[in-house]
Amino acid sequence: MHVKGKVCVVTGGAGGIGEAVARAWAVAGARGVVVADLKSSRDRLAKVAGEIDGLAITCDVGQEEDIQALIAAAEDKYGPVDVFFSNAGLSRKGQESADDADWDVSWRVHVMSHVFAARALVPGMLARGSGYLLNTASAAGLLASLNSMPYGVTKHAAVALAEHLAIQYGDRGIRVSVLCPQSVQTGMTTPGPSAARVDGVLQPAEVARMVLEAMEAERFLILSHPQVHEYMQRKAANTERWLTGMRRLRDRIYGAPAD
Repeated sequence: MHVKGKVCVVTGGAGGIGEAVARAWAVAGARGVVVADLKSSRDRLAKVAGEIDGLAITCDVGQEEDIQALIAAAEDKYGPVDVFFSNAGLSRKGQESADDADWDVSWRVHVMSHVFAARALVPGMLARGSGYLLNTASAAGLLASLNSMPYGVTKHAAVALAEHLAIQYGDRGIRVSVLCPQSVQTGMTTPGPSAARVDGVLQPAEVARMVLEAMEAERFLILSHPQVHEYMQRKAANTERWLTGMRRLRDRIYGAPAD
């Protein structure tokens, strides 16, 4: 799909990958670009929308009514949504002992937000015979997140959800892609040791270019770092060896866990 003349919506649009993709859509000639983010990002969101002649909507993607209101506002302004980029994300550290609240918000933002968008958009897209659902997961959703179990587990679920959407609707006019980046320089990038940075840190504009290229090719899996494909093959070929290697990487990056 080419975005020229299309109505495009992105969550997490006040910065990082979301902002970069919104700007790339505008340059590519999208008919309308809607950027959404939390109320705490209102000023930055308005700046982005103003600079691309788009529409800014505050939205908590973990709340279904907010997703519904976002889509309604986009359609009131521009007409039916052609592309929905469910991109908002967050990081909560910890393993199985992480607080229930961290598990819950990770689940709602990384998984249910995609469900809420699909519920609202799929019927209309099916009726029109076209549409594009683009979801952000992570390379952690294909491999692992060593310092955040809530992040890694919910990103795995995000990949599985995208697969299900592609299976159910990919031959009925709805295209589906899942973006699985390693480290990108965004507001979620923090100092300190990180397994995600072993293959380098990309700038959001580079990832945005990859996203538009993947959309034009209607490619399901979007990898910002090509090394991830090799890691996936290693994991599939010999899971036991891959797990041993991941434990070694954990020890090298974060230190061996205490007894």
